[in-house]
This record gives sequence, structure tokens and C-alpha cells, in this order.
Amino acid sequence: MDNRLILASASPRRDELLKTLAIPFEVVPSLVEETRVDGESPSQAAIRLAELKAREVRGRYPGRIILAADTIVVLDGQMLGKPKDIGDAREMLSRLSGRLHVVITGFCLIDGSSDREIARAVATEVKMKRISAAELEGYLSSGEPLDKAGAYAIQGTGAFLVEAITGSYSNVVGLPLAEVCEELKQLGVYPFADRGGHC
Repeated sequence: MDNRLILASASPRRDELLKTLAIPFEVVPSLVEETRVDGESPSQAAIRLAELKAREVRGRYPGRIILAADTIVVLDGQMLGKPKDIGDAREMLSRLSGRLHVVITGFCLIDGSSDREIARAVATEVKMKRISAAELEGYLSSGEPLDKAGAYAIQGTGAFLVEAITGSYSNVVGLPLAEVCEELKQLGVYPFADRGGHC
């Protein structure tokens, strides 16, 4: 019987982050459509979407441990998703330029053998440098902003935009590793166990 952890995400960034914990896992993207609900806070939205993703995959893979996550960029209380097009990305980055914003990742772990669920949200403050017009257009021409929440990737070319962060770096990338590691241990999954190590 396959008892590997399932990462319910198609994100290559989450895949790369989870691999650093040396836990055997497989990737099974969730089929949940990401929608917002009026009146919910960014943390509530991130957790709700992570729970929906985890539960959808659990329905297809009963008995397994599932990990799902959702990352949201927040500026002045407004949630910024992935830009619809280049124009939308330009507007987002122009608003973020020189400003402090918050990146929130909600994650959900489900132990399919016991139906136990763990869900948390982690927030990181990010200060973006003031972006010149030439820098903005150059970054937009790379194509990187188009499939990223907030229109930038801190782990990619977009790193040059980030002046400072307060909190978890991996959280901004898409998965808060320290917190995920602690919660995995609650479910009996120990990173680096085959190496005699621990979180």
C-alpha cells in the first residue's frame, strides 16, 4: 500500500520546497476552482481554499495524508491574485512599488486514516523597492509575473524587487516549511527520519 504524503498542488515551487524536507511524496493537483467569498479575511480565504483542495484530493485518495496550500498577496487589506494579463500585472506591481505588503499562505493537512485535519495560516511582511519604469517593463517582458500571486516571484527574477522581508521566506514562495514541518510531526510524519534527523 502506498502511504506517501500527497502534495495537492501543481505548483513547482511547492514541490521544490517540500523536497527539501526529504519526505517521500507524490504530486496530485487539486481540481478545486479557486473562488473568493465576500466578507472573509485573507487568512480565512487562504485556509478555506487550502481545506477545499485537501478535501477534494482526499476524496480520490482515501487513507492517505494530504497537504494543500493557498497563497494570497494582500495590500491595504485587498487580496491580489494572479494577474489576468500584462496590463493587470503592470497595475499590481505599480501599486506594490515602494510599499509594504503581506503574503499569507494557508495550508491544510488531512490524515485520511483518522480524518484528522490541521489548518493554519502564516503571514510574512514584504517590503518592495521603488520600481523604475524601465525595471517594471523589463520584468513584465520576462513573462514571470503572469502566473504569480501579486505578479512577482521572490524565488525567481522578481527577487530584485524585494527590499526586505519580516517572517518566513518559504511562506512567500508558497509553503511555510517550519510550520508545515511541525504539523507533519503531529501526524507522525518526520522529515529526515531516514537520515536520523528531525525538524
